Amino acid sequence: MTDIAAPRTSSRRSNFELYSWLFMRLSGLALVILVLGHLFVNLMLGGGITALDFGFVAGKWANPLWQVWDLLMLWLAMLHGSNGLRTIINDYAEKDQTRFWLKALLITAAIVVVVFGTLVIFTFDPCLDPNSTLSVCK
Repeated sequence: MTDIAAPRTSSRRSNFELYSWLFMRLSGLALVILVLGHLFVNLMLGGGITALDFGFVAGKWANPLWQVWDLLMLWLAMLHGSNGLRTIINDYAEKDQTRFWLKALLITAAIVVVVFGTLVIFTFDPCLDPNSTLSVCK
């Protein structure tokens, strides 16, 4: 009979994994609602796929509701996905050092995407070049 290795244990007792599990369920439910709402507004009420262009996004992001909606989608999707990848790293990375560096890379990438995505949502300006002949902001 083969021996099964003992699971890795932590010396500290915390409920982090319980909260992580609960977050995955709640954020998954919230993401389903946010994404279906996003698709419904963009594709059904917005005139279909052919109506999606720069002007559509500019008009949508002029409303703070849609900025917050897209921000929530971005943040929840990144946190949800990063938490899932963190769990996979914990399950499959055998060496502590490998696990550390993979998680550090994951956290760094998640922070970069969230920060830049947030900046794009809140600093988006459809009139960057008011001298352009294509500008609608003259």
